[in-house]
Amino acid sequence: MTDTMKCPTCNSEHAYQDRDLWVCPECGHEWSGAAEAAADTAQDAGVRDANGNVLADGDSVIVIKDLKIKGSSSVVKGGTKVRNIRLQDASDGHNIACKIDGIGAMNLKSEFVRKA
Repeated sequence: MTDTMKCPTCNSEHAYQDRDLWVCPECGHEWSGAAEAAADTAQDAGVRDANGNVLADGDSVIVIKDLKIKGSSSVVKGGTKVRNIRLQDASDGHNIACKIDGIGAMNLKSEFVRKA
């Protein structure tokens, strides 16, 4: 059997196709083979902002909501424009390194910004 016929949840080889869905009789999980392939390509496309736009090094972004700065009483206000971002791999989700005027260097999560 091919890998598309194995259940992504329990890795069972007893999955069967029911119309356009694959069904696992052991764990009851249902999935679409086409949606799974599309999700894999979407994740490989890179870092995306809150609207789904792909971000790159050197882009300018706008913060979409007020963000409290940990360990400080300062706040990054929604609508603040951040220029010349750098993308980074981070396990905690802070995948944008930047410098904000009046605050300094900090890391942001891409889900709280939109491309300018």
